[in-house]
Amino acid sequence: MPSPAPTVNRRRLLLGATALAAAGLAAAACGTAPPPPDLDDLTTALDRALADSQLATEVAERMRGPVAQALGAIAAQRSAHADALADEIVRLTGQAAPSTSVTVSTSTTTTSSTSSVADPPPTVDDVVGALRTSAESATTSATALSGYRAGLLGSIAAACTAAYTVALTPLGETS
Repeated sequence: MPSPAPTVNRRRLLLGATALAAAGLAAAACGTAPPPPDLDDLTTALDRALADSQLATEVAERMRGPVAQALGAIAAQRSAHADALADEIVRLTGQAAPSTSVTVSTSTTTTSSTSSVADPPPTVDDVVGALRTSAESATTSATALSGYRAGLLGSIAAACTAAYTVALTPLGETS
């Protein structure tokens, strides 16, 4: 003898629909949202700020007088830029800024085709070049963004430009 067909009443239908809707919301909440479009510009600027700060600190340790003081101020300023960028990344994503490992590299000098000299220590010229690159990158990013982020990167570009044209060029080894 066949069993009777299950009876479906409104209560069962509503409970089933509610459970299905809850499952759909849970599945949607578990998906990862794409990163915000401004994130790449901010993380690039953050990486540059950290690298510039480290480079300026390294060069300042070998210098004396006004050049060492200027490099120390630049290192502190670029560190403050990194903090501001990290704060904005946190505000944008709701998560901690991506940790980056910063490496400072300078060019390798070769004396012949078979032997090479170890990397020379970085110089004020290297800091000027890094600041120039950071200023150009921040300027490009600032023009593509809007609002606070554009202002932040524009301010960083201006600070980097002032650092290498006003603070270092008259004091350093650059021409």
